[in-house]
Amino acid sequence: MANVSTSKGRWSNLSKYASRIFFVLIFLQVPLFRVPCRSGMCSTPMEVTSSQLISSEIFPLPLVKAMLYPGAVANGLVTSRTVPSWDNLLNIYNLTNVKEASAVTDLQRLEVLAGSYFSVAGALIGILKPGRMSMFGTLLIVWGLIKEGILNKPTKVDAERAVYVYPTMLLALVCSFMSVKYDMKKVTRGAPARPVAKPLKSSSKAKLK
Repeated sequence: MANVSTSKGRWSNLSKYASRIFFVLIFLQVPLFRVPCRSGMCSTPMEVTSSQLISSEIFPLPLVKAMLYPGAVANGLVTSRTVPSWDNLLNIYNLTNVKEASAVTDLQRLEVLAGSYFSVAGALIGILKPGRMSMFGTLLIVWGLIKEGILNKPTKVDAERAVYVYPTMLLALVCSFMSVKYDMKKVTRGAPARPVAKPLKSSSKAKLK
């Protein structure tokens, strides 16, 4: 029992740290892939989600900007050592005219769009309670990228708008899997022993006769 409780505690801490790393990857907008989207080219699930939320007007604009701002600050400090202004945030992500953009781009990549939604929501919820939403979203994105690479031939795709997967996508995939909590008691507990059927006394006597 002590080994089971120790393993459960270690896995719980591991899933907690994995959820935090996944949260940093998503909300600080570390580039994971590159796909065409309504705003042009998106390299993070946050950009895909934000462009769709602004175009559909599901969430208030200040809330979407609040989701984008941490990544914009991190990117600004790394690239130019400046903090972007709140008012210029939509211009930075080319989201000013996203409502007039065609929805065909997103409809052609529904797996990436849905996976981005789940990844952003899973990263936010995972800070409070790690779950399977992050893993499900990441798997959808990976499948969408694989399907995009299989269906679209390189000769027919413009190099500037070609789909690309960064090595950090592997880190996000690993963190999303490790953030899922498993019941270590069920994992370590073996299958219950089945009782061995014993022959009836009457049948054994009949064979001897």
